[in-house]
Amino acid sequence: MTAELQVMLDQIDAIKRDGEAIASGLSDDRFNWRPASDSWSIAECLQHLNVGVTKTLPAFDRAIAEGRSNRQFAPGPFRYGWFSRMMVASMEPPPKFRMKAPRLIRVSVGGTYRGAVVLPEFAVVRDGLAERVRQADGLDLAHVKTISPVNRLLRLPLGAYFNFILAHDRRHLWQARNVRNRLA
Repeated sequence: MTAELQVMLDQIDAIKRDGEAIASGLSDDRFNWRPASDSWSIAECLQHLNVGVTKTLPAFDRAIAEGRSNRQFAPGPFRYGWFSRMMVASMEPPPKFRMKAPRLIRVSVGGTYRGAVVLPEFAVVRDGLAERVRQADGLDLAHVKTISPVNRLLRLPLGAYFNFILAHDRRHLWQARNVRNRLA
């Protein structure tokens, strides 16, 4: 396994632990509590991340399959262009600006989610992401392209797209942690 992919796997493990820690011990009422009408609850943050990664997994599957079929292999280390680096940086917490969630990964705001459903799904979805990271081992992460399910015009190298998704997870966990801090 390349060092870059191992770092991603370590980040996925940390994200799973963070999600669990943020929601740990909350009743469903507190899990769904929103600090303001235009803010998301912890539940909405985690469910948005579940939907976002779930919708992205098929794009990773296609990119990995095409990379293998086209024999796009390289040992790394990998370097990504300025656009890829900018996209990843735009997702890192704390957010520099607010964005509206794209329709494909939007969740029901103001709905009621059960922690007993959302939290196990959070772990399972991240396990699916980790499996795709493992499957990418040996591929040229800088040249295999991933087409975004949100906007087909957005094409990032596979390694950059993995980093984008991980940064997106961190962004919304940061948001959820801030909601948790307001509950105290």
